[in-house]
Amino acid sequence: MSELDHPRQNQLLAMLPEPEYARVSSLLERVEMECGDALCEPDESLRYVYFPVTGVIAELYFTENGASRELALIGNEGMLGISLFMGGESIPYQALVVMPGYAYRLRRSLVDEEIGRIGGQHSGLQGVLLRYTQALLTHMTQIAACKRHHSIEQQFSRWLLMILDRQSGSEIAITQQSIASLLGVRREGITEVAGKLQQAGVIRYCRGQISVLERAGLEAQSCECYPIIKNEFARLLAVSANPSPLSKPITAITTYGHAKDLRRRYAFG
Repeated sequence: MSELDHPRQNQLLAMLPEPEYARVSSLLERVEMECGDALCEPDESLRYVYFPVTGVIAELYFTENGASRELALIGNEGMLGISLFMGGESIPYQALVVMPGYAYRLRRSLVDEEIGRIGGQHSGLQGVLLRYTQALLTHMTQIAACKRHHSIEQQFSRWLLMILDRQSGSEIAITQQSIASLLGVRREGITEVAGKLQQAGVIRYCRGQISVLERAGLEAQSCECYPIIKNEFARLLAVSANPSPLSKPITAITTYGHAKDLRRRYAFG
């Protein structure tokens, strides 16, 4: 196994003490994730938990009329299936792969065995997952507030930044319709703000491919939700008792410094 293909590239797995990591990693199965793969459906029993490495998973809620909205994004900072560790058997939303890549998964029966083995005792795995749960709750509640109070332009910029944090490179392969479905807005709204960002030199968009040219421009047009989510993950998960050179923890944002100047520079009128 090469350094570019290793379970410790997932930050939760990288934080485990060596004895627990050795035991859990021996049970993991590497799987490819293709864009559009549904890893679980609403109210279906979870069969696996997933620890993404290079792919990104969106948790989506669907209304009765078929409209969808993103609840959270999961990349190499987290895992899909935290409800199994919290005593649940299913989740009321869909988990969809939005950026292709690979992950390591753990069969549910093995998850149950690990929970039974821990019992009431404190463990490194238990501590990591409890902190991740707190960070994920902040993520989901902040996204809900973002959709209610912030413009499409701010939501779109925040979403692109969160994808960039969960993959390598500045190229994002996704259509405007897919982004609109994830954000729960009309495609025309995404087309308009993408065009403005392109005119400002912040992104380049062509046939389902977004190239981020100026990250500072996205940060200027995003809302406070992005740094709030990022800082919470950094606060709860960045410090590891067993650091690994393969782990790249999310770095906290302490200040934007020239945020007002950046907003003026990339203002769209």
